[in-house]
This record gives sequence, structure tokens and C-alpha cells, in this order.
Amino acid sequence: MRIGVVSDTHGDFTAWRQAFEAVLADCDMIVHCGDVLYHGPKFAPGPGHGPKQLAEDLNGIDVPLLIVRGNGDSEVDTLVIDAPIQSPYVLAQIEGKRFLATHGHLQPLDDLLALARRWGVDYLLTGHTHVPSLRVVDGVTHLNPGTTTYPLARDEALAVPTCAFIEDREVRIVNLATGAELERAL
Repeated sequence: MRIGVVSDTHGDFTAWRQAFEAVLADCDMIVHCGDVLYHGPKFAPGPGHGPKQLAEDLNGIDVPLLIVRGNGDSEVDTLVIDAPIQSPYVLAQIEGKRFLATHGHLQPLDDLLALARRWGVDYLLTGHTHVPSLRVVDGVTHLNPGTTTYPLARDEALAVPTCAFIEDREVRIVNLATGAELERAL
């Protein structure tokens, strides 16, 4: 099974379509780690901004979609997106592996990792930072897929639009601008 992981689309339809066509369309399931439609006051909407189109596209895809609420998601978003926007966590068991997804803005990462260990989680999926990261801590694989738009990494190599996928126990973060793999873990 191939599971796509995306976060912080912030209503940018063009960036979402780029991620979907490059990585997510081939997935059996997609987990969105929050901040789906709203760009917030911190970011000026770019030329691809189209939250209504993004919502319509999410509603039209044939891939099962799990969404966790981010700090930029509102009650109004639940009216235009068919998939439930869950808060503060999505906990799922997929093919014998446990996944915990949360946006990551409510608790420090160390607390989330401790919770993941306590709940016997294999994969902790977060967003919020707009910085892609991948690491394994005490048997828990932590993946932040970064953002399809508004990258904030200080490292120039990571300051690019990204999303990720998990397949056959491999986790890969993909640079959406080039298609290159940024990080991989087994």
C-alpha cells in the first residue's frame, strides 16, 4: 500500500495539483496533516490560490482521504470538504501499522513522540513547520512532509515545495519542483 502524506496546502490549488499529479495520484490513501484551505495573515496568497477549487478537487478524488485539523483550518472548511476534518488527531491502523497524524501546533514534538510511543504508533505524521523532516526515534518514524507552498526551511535544499509517501516500509520526501527525493528512511 502506498500512503501519500501532505500538509500545509493553504488553499493553493496549483500547488496541490502539482503534488497530486507528481506523487499523490498513485497513492492508495492520502493523509493531509492540516492547514488545508486558509493561507492565514502570515502568507500572501500566491497566483495559484484557489481554496474553492482545492476543496472541489479534494471532494472529487477517488483516493481515501484522512484530514487532521491545523491551526489555519476553520469550522467553515468542514462545510466545503466532504472528508471529516478530525482534531486534534487522526489515529489509524493500516495494514497492521499504526499511524498518528496531527498538525503539530498544539504540543511540542517531544510530547507527541512520547504519546506515539505510549500508544504503540509506528508512524507519527505532523505538519505546521513548513519544513520537511524524517527521523526515527525509539522505533517511531516521525515524518513531516513539509509544505506544498510557503516553504520555510533555513536550509536552501529543503526550502522547496514538498510532500511525501510511505510504501513498503520506505518513507520518501519528494521535492515537487524537481521530482528529486530529498530524504528516505526504511
